[in-house]
Amino acid sequence: MRIIIKVLAVAAALWAATQIVAGITVSASTTPNKIGTLVAVALVFGVVNAVLKPIIKLLGCAFYVLTLGLFALVVNAGLLLLTSWIAAQLHLSFHVAGFWAAFWGAIIISLVSWLLDLVLGD
Repeated sequence: MRIIIKVLAVAAALWAATQIVAGITVSASTTPNKIGTLVAVALVFGVVNAVLKPIIKLLGCAFYVLTLGLFALVVNAGLLLLTSWIAAQLHLSFHVAGFWAAFWGAIIISLVSWLLDLVLGD
């Protein structure tokens, strides 16, 4: 049950990013299709983060220390771009236009996910 709530929270965070950041779009035609796309992209984003983020943190720990953690913003943007690419391969109508859209989108997604985690609890 916790996983389902987490996926829905990430889907809500992705929706917020599509509303705030100009370069992040979901081009599904109907509202149910948009919701389904956001949930599917949330699953992809969760898998990408679960698999790659620990590896990147391990390999790039010096960058995290040197930049006082700001390198995490670049990593999160890269993971969001990778999620967009995977979504395109899966024929999902989710697109991130470039690095800066991914950068700001990753910040929005992180903030909204954090706020939802505070409200919903672990």
